[in-house]
Amino acid sequence: MRVPRLVVAGTESGAGKTTVALGLMRALRRRGLRVQPFKVGPDYIDPTYHTAATGRPSRNLDGWMCGEDLVRALFARAAGPADVAVIEGVMGLFDSAGPATDSGSTAEVARWLDAPVILVVDASGMARSAAAMVRGYATFDPGVRIAGVVFNRVGSPGHFELLRESLAAYGGPPALGYLPRADGLQAPERHLGLVPVLDPRAMAPYLDRVADAVAATVDLDRVLAIARAAGPVTVPDGAGPFPDRPAPGCCRIAIARDAAFHFYYEDGLDLLAALGVEWAPFSPLAGESIPPGTDALYLGGGFPEVYRAELSAHDKLRADVQAAHRAGMPVYAECGGLMYLSRAIVDPDGQVWPMAGLLPVSARMQPRLAALGYARATFLQETLLGSPGDEVLGHEFHWSVTDPHPPDWPPAYRFRGRRVDGKEDGFARPALLASYLHLHFVANPHAARRFVQAAARYRAVRLDRERAAARPVTG
Repeated sequence: MRVPRLVVAGTESGAGKTTVALGLMRALRRRGLRVQPFKVGPDYIDPTYHTAATGRPSRNLDGWMCGEDLVRALFARAAGPADVAVIEGVMGLFDSAGPATDSGSTAEVARWLDAPVILVVDASGMARSAAAMVRGYATFDPGVRIAGVVFNRVGSPGHFELLRESLAAYGGPPALGYLPRADGLQAPERHLGLVPVLDPRAMAPYLDRVADAVAATVDLDRVLAIARAAGPVTVPDGAGPFPDRPAPGCCRIAIARDAAFHFYYEDGLDLLAALGVEWAPFSPLAGESIPPGTDALYLGGGFPEVYRAELSAHDKLRADVQAAHRAGMPVYAECGGLMYLSRAIVDPDGQVWPMAGLLPVSARMQPRLAALGYARATFLQETLLGSPGDEVLGHEFHWSVTDPHPPDWPPAYRFRGRRVDGKEDGFARPALLASYLHLHFVANPHAARRFVQAAARYRAVRLDRERAAARPVTG
């Protein structure tokens, strides 16, 4: 397939790639183009900005978890109907899961998709030195094509001319434009990175401001020409876990979606839907009850620690979750979801905020990041998503830690990975799995099928109970 596309990559984290990517997405959309956004890596928050900027759900392309064929298939599945695809990178262009591999890097995805790269360089305090930096990036990997440069935090039009002339003098990729050093272009941040966008209308003024800046000082026609010059993308037959035809509905899963719980991969949710799931969104933050007719509960990651007071105040919902678990309803929770299922969240001041209480531990906030990185996890016991010896691929990013496992709650799995080798984690019961590990279901289709099967089995039990309760009493 042939799709105009480009990758927006930074020389490093903080260079400004998110700002430039958002500006390009929004500016191209304002030209009437259908812009399909993507994010390299396991990030959940940047895609909310992409979706607000383009009006199309952003998708993650994670080389470490998904591999080449699946990355190509996911790209083709989402980008096919679009006029142009804009892929925002992760960290610096060549930063990866290890010091001597490009696995999980922006460069890896750019090479697999044969996508031209626009390199974002923080030019504050630089002139000729920028040419040396760009030349190094342009020649580091011959399989990665840097087609142009956008400079960020430029002091003046004259400063940009110095930068542009330095690239031209040393045969580097062309300078496509710049963003000025100005207030109002940086997105708001909190301890887990950017503040997620849950209301696109509220973010519209910021996105339009960034798009105005890009349109004023970046050559959009040249950017589009670069994207349109990209060659075809080859997608292997049968790549990807999606069935040829969606399965008939077999279960209804309640999914927590609000400001406290919203870390989900869109392709993962699409896969579960294709396997027969009907989604029933609800808001724990608003105290909404588990929707009627629910066959499983999915609590994703997010910011429950930020909303600890509100969540703790909803006694009825916490009682509903406990009752659903006692009835045997499958409950799957990741990271923030685990925190909600714990006895309590203990904030940095030591104040205790009661939570749902399905787990025999508390989640304690730490002053530093507690875990960050990819992990291979092998199940140690029978769980909702896998059997002993089964492996799943995931990612951790959290600031809290839980109390030690009680003896009667052995860990659900053991990690393998550079920083986590041998670590054991996760809480499991026959109808419950909670852990800090975020899973991408398209990279773990066996786990997705197990979850759906568990929900379908519970549905059969639930319907039998409801029929029995509805029978008239005789005699």
